[in-house]
Amino acid sequence: MSVSIPKVLYFPITKIILSIAVCLAMLFAVKAFITKPILNNIGFTENISEAIKNYISAFVLIFSYFFLFRFYEKRNITELSTKKLPKQFIGGFVLGLLSLSLVVFLLSVMGYYRIVKIENYSYLLAPFSFLFTAALLEEIFFRLIIYRILEEWLGTFWALLVICVTFTVPHLFNNYVSLMTVLTLILFSFVVSLMYSLTKQLWLPFSFHLGWNFSMPLYGSTLSGEENAGHIIKAKFDGPVLFIGGKFGMEDSIFTILILIILSIIFLYVCKRQDKIRPASHYSIHAGHDLSRQ
Repeated sequence: MSVSIPKVLYFPITKIILSIAVCLAMLFAVKAFITKPILNNIGFTENISEAIKNYISAFVLIFSYFFLFRFYEKRNITELSTKKLPKQFIGGFVLGLLSLSLVVFLLSVMGYYRIVKIENYSYLLAPFSFLFTAALLEEIFFRLIIYRILEEWLGTFWALLVICVTFTVPHLFNNYVSLMTVLTLILFSFVVSLMYSLTKQLWLPFSFHLGWNFSMPLYGSTLSGEENAGHIIKAKFDGPVLFIGGKFGMEDSIFTILILIILSIIFLYVCKRQDKIRPASHYSIHAGHDLSRQ
């Protein structure tokens, strides 16, 4: 039996692949043909120019997603609603920052962490803008596209299983990956995915991701295996690898893993209590945009 083009276009896997391709194409096109040529000829310093490019890229990502799915799924894009943006953004960023701040506090108490000096406030320009755009890109692709579509198609638990693997695999190509790293990545993806399931919006998982990533250069840790990611505080981590993490950074600390386990339990409990765990549902390929109804 032949399969019509509309059926193929609205199949979940097709939607995921096409959506990521379109958003990436828009991002690269605007950066290559608009922002880069213009900003390179204005005369800004490299730091400011890079910051502007990154924030424009973030803007393009959001609007590409918005208009793509407004057309593709013919619905209101509630996951980008700004109604609860300030509350969720601030709350998520603070939670992400405090999570690893607690790790630093525990390491300090044990004598495994020492501040050498504070030296690089310029990090808040181009480097922070890169963290902002990178976290946004990952959360749009992994949470709003892959996880959202899979959750509506397969249900929450199957979607969690797939997204934890999907999120972890690309990060395995980072430097200094260990078994602790794999566990951290799986738990991190589990937590931020539940944040999406709870809120059905981008802002909480994105801001938590941003606060989490920012805390590492803030406290002088390697950022996910990247030794040249820069820092604000120059610090000395000196102690057992189990506690301070390996060369991948303090994300590999046993304290980090314990915090993620606690957050996983809390968000899973809240999702269940608020009936946000979605059961697997039959996907009607004839319905087209029915998949996207919340």
